[in-house]
Amino acid sequence: MRAFTRLLYATPSNIGSAASLTEALALLPPIPLYRRILRVHRRKLDPEMRILGDSYLKSEFRAHRSTENPLHIIGFLTEWQLYAQKLEGDSWIGEKLDKGKLDKMSDQQLGQLYELMQAIRNKDGEGNE
Repeated sequence: MRAFTRLLYATPSNIGSAASLTEALALLPPIPLYRRILRVHRRKLDPEMRILGDSYLKSEFRAHRSTENPLHIIGFLTEWQLYAQKLEGDSWIGEKLDKGKLDKMSDQQLGQLYELMQAIRNKDGEGNE
């Protein structure tokens, strides 16, 4: 992911909600952000969810490694940084997805989200049986 220094520390004005923009004042560069999320996963998630989260994180960062669109880079880093902040503060528990973000998702992304939901439900179902 080629990210320019001036883009990394800029506050995006047109990406995400107003509340999310106030949480992310300065974006971390990709590699420190990646490491931070792995550390948060290690501390906050149980082993099964950590495996799922780590593999998803790795695949997403690899898939976006060659992205050169500055807005896409800022949006990608902003969302992952907000994810890390929420996971660190436990404010994600019981939170629902924003309707605006759902509307912006492609069919492929919605399919991935559905598969994730099924994996979580299967994990919960296996524990109850």
